[in-house]
Amino acid sequence: MRRAIAAEFLGALLLTATVVGSGIMGERLADGNLAVALLANTGATVAVLATLIAVFGPISGAHFNPVVTLIALWRRQLPAGRSIAYLLAQVAGCCAGAVIANVMFELPAIAASTQARTGAAQWLSEVIATAGLAFIACSAPTVSAAAWRVAAWIGAAYWFTASTSFANPAITIGRSLSDSFAGIRPADAPGFIAAQLVGGLLGATLLRFFAQKEADGKVPA
Repeated sequence: MRRAIAAEFLGALLLTATVVGSGIMGERLADGNLAVALLANTGATVAVLATLIAVFGPISGAHFNPVVTLIALWRRQLPAGRSIAYLLAQVAGCCAGAVIANVMFELPAIAASTQARTGAAQWLSEVIATAGLAFIACSAPTVSAAAWRVAAWIGAAYWFTASTSFANPAITIGRSLSDSFAGIRPADAPGFIAAQLVGGLLGATLLRFFAQKEADGKVPA
């Protein structure tokens, strides 16, 4: 269990450090071109997400996301005690990752973001991004499949959602600690987290619906 919790903490840390750090680097090198900055941010996130799931999947399941953990608890794939430990590790890891990214780029270790992200369009985007992530991650048959499927979904959702697809309550908290390209104002974080939880519920509903349809469609032996 200690190895699994450590994997969740380290995975969340590295994921957040990559998201925040690549956002800072991309913005600095893009010279005001936000499309180029977002492209750099997307590429780094997709690459690290696929890698982290492949590495830590066999150890902890590579959740790195409270929504995925809560769905695993609901499906009785995790006991309550381990689920709580995962949630704490994910939030702590995401916050630590943001701090590390800030320090690497000579920014204040903790700086409340001033990046405004609020409104119905943003919240709807988070519902859709999180629902898709939950369904894809939890329906993947193997760790290898999850690695490329989840990374591909997040990469696409960076571009087709208005919110650039946070899809993770823990990383939302972490990103509120960095006043940078990937940040979110602390005041806007609760709206994102609420939308992500709704998206998780929708994703869980899709899982249950399609699992039932699959069972109904099986031909008796």
